[in-house]
Amino acid sequence: MRRRTFLASLPASAAMISEAAAQSVAGRYLGIPPGDRITGPAFSTRSVVWGTGGAAATAHPLATLIGIDTLRRGGSAIDAAIAINAALGFLEPVGCGIGGDAYALIWDPETARVTGLNGSGRSPRALSLETVRARAVDGHIPSYGAITVSVPGAVDAWWQAHQRYGRLPWADVLEPVANLCERGAPVPQLIAWYLERAMAGYQRPERNIEEIANAVRVFMTHGPGGGRTPREGEVFANPDLARTYRAIAAGGRDAFYEGELAEHMERYFARIGGWMTRADLAAHRSEWVTPLMSPYRGVEVYQLGPNTQGLSTLQILNICEQFDMAGMGFLSAASLHHQAEAKRLAFEDRARYFADEAFVATPTQWLNSKEYARERAALIRPDRLMERPSFGEAPHQGDTTYFSVADGNGMMVSWIQSNYRGMGSGLVPDGPDGRTLGFMFQNRGELFALRDGHPNIYAPGKRPFHTIIPGFATREGRPWMAFGVMGGGMQPQGQAQIVMNMVDHGLDAQAAGDAPRWQHYGSSEPTGQMAVDAGTLHLESGVPAQTRRELEAIGWRLGPPDGGFGGYQNVVRMDHEDGSFTLGAASESRKDGLALAW
Repeated sequence: MRRRTFLASLPASAAMISEAAAQSVAGRYLGIPPGDRITGPAFSTRSVVWGTGGAAATAHPLATLIGIDTLRRGGSAIDAAIAINAALGFLEPVGCGIGGDAYALIWDPETARVTGLNGSGRSPRALSLETVRARAVDGHIPSYGAITVSVPGAVDAWWQAHQRYGRLPWADVLEPVANLCERGAPVPQLIAWYLERAMAGYQRPERNIEEIANAVRVFMTHGPGGGRTPREGEVFANPDLARTYRAIAAGGRDAFYEGELAEHMERYFARIGGWMTRADLAAHRSEWVTPLMSPYRGVEVYQLGPNTQGLSTLQILNICEQFDMAGMGFLSAASLHHQAEAKRLAFEDRARYFADEAFVATPTQWLNSKEYARERAALIRPDRLMERPSFGEAPHQGDTTYFSVADGNGMMVSWIQSNYRGMGSGLVPDGPDGRTLGFMFQNRGELFALRDGHPNIYAPGKRPFHTIIPGFATREGRPWMAFGVMGGGMQPQGQAQIVMNMVDHGLDAQAAGDAPRWQHYGSSEPTGQMAVDAGTLHLESGVPAQTRRELEAIGWRLGPPDGGFGGYQNVVRMDHEDGSFTLGAASESRKDGLALAW
């Protein structure tokens, strides 16, 4: 973040933890000029917000308000999560919507455990590998158009979660959001920028998208006679999406996957030359899954397994646990070097093994083991980069919105939902009356591989590799935080940084997210693309200049801040001696998010 320029000139000592100040969080960051904050790290943008009745942190202020209102009306954390997600599909269409997939990690206070929900959809049964290969560009699936569309999983994820954990009537959860879609809301600065950029991209002729007129009708309604996206502060409404939400409110998940809406989607793809059918939609079901877990210095970190990249977060932490990260110092070159090298190692396994486990078994137990982490950590040298790392040899024997919400009964939800690249495929379905359904289909199918023998190779009815991952952590078996960092390959890197900022460096939930981040590009990918060199390490401008110089001396190629450092939200729980608990919420200072508690 460029606003943190006051950090860039800090001496190296400012990035080290002082033993004399070990009991003072503020004292851990010596050298930061006083005056920014009177308590806590000076670089923190604001305090954690605290409440007892519930908390929510989302990427849009109105979505947070809808979540809090749902809780105050007696809804559970799941009711609030569904309302938030539906609202963000309207308010933040550049990141999510009911044309995409969803995942969740949920702390269930009745069972006192974390459970997972995989709400990702499968590729169309009628779309063959041969057809996909014939449409490939330079050996990879294109980024846009019908070839990239897989079954949207979000609505069924809402339904399954509500059936198990909802307290409000289903229709009562969605009706306020439908009203908001009709009424409209002013567009924030960041959303306006992304929306203009995405719609301009869809209209480029070389993208060869089968149909973009519907997307233009929904998202380019401003200016004289229409023709442009809304600018910052202008009111945007989506009455077509309101109609779709009301149909889902009245008919449940079947209205979307088997009823009239499914018929509209099937006819749309038949008209434009796509492959998804009503049968593909009707066959979709989300899956309740047991999440993966690995301890990190006394904290139990939970992730969803493949077809997601959640295991990469655990692998990065497992490798970093082999080193004294606290002793290396906050934002020191040694710390960032070891973290980035751990990422490079973890992402080679990600590229080699992660895929839909209904089609291929992933050696998750071995990849998540501390023994394997010790082997991988031994490859890291403190004074130089690794040669191009390879994946481990398994022994014989897989754009976005993120939010957190918790209720006063103890349920905590970590939820992530996405249409993937840009706003999605560029395709917005319509009905026979000439009106659209108000949402865009995802393009997650771009993330299949096309190489024979690869676990993630395209197949009909298969779930593609997914980048979106919710995070959850407990301490001594008690819920601690529902957290996430949205943004493609940044997600496991960002999640690991949050955990280390809080566990190793004592930061609170807000400061942990405000702290300058790093992101490494250039690893091998699950699409079959291979790394060619050590890649590029991008640093936010708050990283001290001395740290940058030392990283370059080790051999890192550094990149400038590029705005790709993710979007963070977190809800934390603090237990008290009398058996009560309070809830804190933190939000991303880099985006339009808001954290509230009551």
